[in-house]
Amino acid sequence: MKHITAHNDHRPWPLPSGPWIMTQTWYDLLFAHWPVPMETLRPRIPSALEIDTYNGQAWIGVVPFGMSRVYPRWTFPLPWLSYFLELNVRTYVRVGDKPGVYFFSLDAANAVAVEIARRWYQLPYFNARMSLHYESDWIRYTSQRTHAHAPPAEFKARYRPTGDVFRSQPGSLEAWLTERYCLYTVDPKGEVYRGEIHHVPWPLQPAEAEIEVNTMTEPHGIHLPEIKPLLHFARQIETIEWAIKKLGT
Repeated sequence: MKHITAHNDHRPWPLPSGPWIMTQTWYDLLFAHWPVPMETLRPRIPSALEIDTYNGQAWIGVVPFGMSRVYPRWTFPLPWLSYFLELNVRTYVRVGDKPGVYFFSLDAANAVAVEIARRWYQLPYFNARMSLHYESDWIRYTSQRTHAHAPPAEFKARYRPTGDVFRSQPGSLEAWLTERYCLYTVDPKGEVYRGEIHHVPWPLQPAEAEIEVNTMTEPHGIHLPEIKPLLHFARQIETIEWAIKKLGT
């Protein structure tokens, strides 16, 4: 991963000092974003996290994609663990001077990965039955939550890129939504954790989507506005991750 760590001048802060512990490759990813009132999000996000906004506007994203070559450092990919689909519901927060991502949910089609992430990373992962198929230049993606005792959530859509790859400009909304290099989570005791991540700048493309079903935000009491989402596509990106660290209460 030397080529990834060598490319870091785009980061808002330096690479973490400790060793990274995991690598993941994400592919056929769709960023679908909607503006939402900050007062809708505030009761649903731990008070220790500040809601991040762009020109005063909060956003929520529904992000389907595929995962490949997911494995810890100094090991190798395993067919039954390292390749699966994932769909995230996310918004944007900060602690101090570090903006990051807050996940409302992460659905995945791999029960082992779900269990590991829930136990080790304090993240709200859920089991789901998922599929990704290619229809000419379209990607058809479906997800239906199957996690025991969890509220139902479903996503059905097809999407595709519609233009050339571009790099978002610093200060733009596209950069604000996508160029984020950490996540935050809060455990039941109120302890805040940060997980650092690194990758090259996102190879974004404009996109279009036909969303048939999307109830992913409803378990959280968030109703998306009846407008077209802001869409971006990324064919593939390699990432490295560090262990999450406790920041305090």
